[in-house]
Amino acid sequence: MTIAMLLTACGSRERPSESRPSIATASARDTAICHADLRHEGVEFRALSDKDYGRGCGLSGTVQLLDIGVPVNNLTAIRCGEARAFANWIRNAVAPAAYQILGSELARVDSMGSYACRNVVGTANSNRRSGHAIANAVDIASFVLKDGRRISILDDWNASDPATRRFMRTIHASACKRFGTVLSPDYNAAHRNHLHLEDDHANFCR
Repeated sequence: MTIAMLLTACGSRERPSESRPSIATASARDTAICHADLRHEGVEFRALSDKDYGRGCGLSGTVQLLDIGVPVNNLTAIRCGEARAFANWIRNAVAPAAYQILGSELARVDSMGSYACRNVVGTANSNRRSGHAIANAVDIASFVLKDGRRISILDDWNASDPATRRFMRTIHASACKRFGTVLSPDYNAAHRNHLHLEDDHANFCR
């Protein structure tokens, strides 16, 4: 299954954050503060131009993450606040948990993308735009360790190995402290193969 096909599977049941997103919500002030935060944290990025593609899709206050300390593939445009939360999560939660719980450093993170102009799926009202439509969400499929192991959401969320299960629950709990919406395989079948991380202040963690 291609990454594009997997990405279209990201949806949810009804949840507080599923109001139609607006591309106008990223203020210039908030974006400037976010850029300063990323620079202070040593995150390399490139600011992207705002674009309104119409029909609830577009880019506002987005960046391209160039280096957060750990390689992450398949990321394109991502709203700056989401990028800040994501970089902090990888650097300060996922990487330490991999070393402390699994005994190996984190080598790479496999994402299923960020921006995609599309609706949510798996809901009764599928005409609402996804957080991906404004580049405010990232889907994570797996983590590759320096010892060669690949820990995937699909295969290892409920792994028989206690350490792997602990790693998954630890990074999930940490994500719920950093993102407004976090959806996992425990939420619904549409998320059986990834974690959906969205900076929407919804306080919805499943």
